[in-house]
Amino acid sequence: MRILLLSQFYPPVIGGEERHVRNLGAALAQRGHHVSVGTLMHPGSPETELDGAVRVHRLRGTLQRLSGLHIDPERRHAPPFPDPELVLALKRLVAREQPDIVHAHNWIYASFLPLKSQSGARLVVTLHDYGLVCAKKNFMHLGTNLCSGPAPAKCLPCATAHYGAMKAAGITSSNWASSFAARRLVDRFIAVSHSVARHTGLTPGRYEVIPNFVPDDVGVLGPEDPGLREELPAGGFILFVGDMMRLKGIRVLLQAYASLLQAPQLVLIGRRVADTPTEFPPNVRVLGAWPHSAIMHAWRRSLFGVLPSIGPEACATVIMEAMASGKAVVATDAGGMPDLVDHGETGLLVPPGDAHALADAMQTLLGDRALLARLGATSLARVGRLKAGAVVTRIEQVYRDVLRPATRSAAPTQQGAGEPSCQ
Repeated sequence: MRILLLSQFYPPVIGGEERHVRNLGAALAQRGHHVSVGTLMHPGSPETELDGAVRVHRLRGTLQRLSGLHIDPERRHAPPFPDPELVLALKRLVAREQPDIVHAHNWIYASFLPLKSQSGARLVVTLHDYGLVCAKKNFMHLGTNLCSGPAPAKCLPCATAHYGAMKAAGITSSNWASSFAARRLVDRFIAVSHSVARHTGLTPGRYEVIPNFVPDDVGVLGPEDPGLREELPAGGFILFVGDMMRLKGIRVLLQAYASLLQAPQLVLIGRRVADTPTEFPPNVRVLGAWPHSAIMHAWRRSLFGVLPSIGPEACATVIMEAMASGKAVVATDAGGMPDLVDHGETGLLVPPGDAHALADAMQTLLGDRALLARLGATSLARVGRLKAGAVVTRIEQVYRDVLRPATRSAAPTQQGAGEPSCQ
């Protein structure tokens, strides 16, 4: 098959979604498909380059030129509506690549919708978050409570608090319009968790629940950076990896950790953001954003991981990476995390925002090393279902389904009882 992956960002811009698209492209190419990527231009990167067997095309968009619209100049997002310049660039790219499948990730799909019918390609869209119905993508109302569902009277004030009035009106209204068009034009949605499928209101028969994945060799460690190794505690430690923000539960984690008895050090690896705490309890080691290879070494040396998000995390790859390192994870029973963590088997689940329950779970693992070892061993045994070898096969099947006229109008085979759904 000729496959065109669309992603608003691509390495050297690195995040969970970008890593997923890169790994997917590499895995598909390894299986003999012709794979190319269309992504937004990044300063200092070439317009066209080969990333292994995958040809990467960096495209310019009109909104990219308006730097004042973007909070982070390094991450100028695709808008939830057809960007005029990006639509033209995609038209040229489709004419050049002649894809059978266009597989879009995030809001960049909106700039392909006007081209869909004339392109002749089938369109698959992976929903890595709640952006189909939520202008902020996180499905949290006013940043504090799980949203009960989209409605104009709720969405506009919520988006205004996040973006400001002018941007909120444009983003919210255009997202509604693009979402309506997408539900008619997209041949198949892939939701990365049951939570995403449920909260975005996907139509039965029009979607599959397929998790993100980690490479088959994710557990094979490369050389360790001596400088970064020295920043880690000599003994075992509790590890948090991610943006140090309120929605990731960082404040709840610090409160819970402060109440632990005889606890080892807590290591935090990730970006500092606007709401990152400025003070930390004793014995907390705060590190910056590390290279992925160094993070995998940190997982291997840790006791267990903790991901106490208070929002409905869509599909946290960090849990898969912990599992691939043979580590248990304490996570919240929210979003896509119950799809990944089997409570009492590969980790422990606690209610979001509950510092006492989080502390109890961490104390349990610290006090019962036999339980900790059993959870870690089971995690390692089950992570194979979340590796490329298993997950990419399911994505290929989606491609085949939408390319077969006889099956496009029929409901896809739903996920079986024994199949994993999310990271």
